[in-house]
Amino acid sequence: MGRGKIEIKRIENTTSRQVTFCKRRNGLLKKAYELSVLCEAEIALIVFSARGRLYEYASN
Repeated sequence: MGRGKIEIKRIENTTSRQVTFCKRRNGLLKKAYELSVLCEAEIALIVFSARGRLYEYASN
């Protein structure tokens, strides 16, 4: 049994939004790494937070 669909909308609670961003950012970086390993692809990923902080991943 799969998960139910949720409505995609902005999270109003600042703390909750920051926690969600951190978790999803880490998941996205992990997926980029896995894609680069499994497919031998060169991957570059750039993410800016709401505060303007840079998070990046490069497979090389």
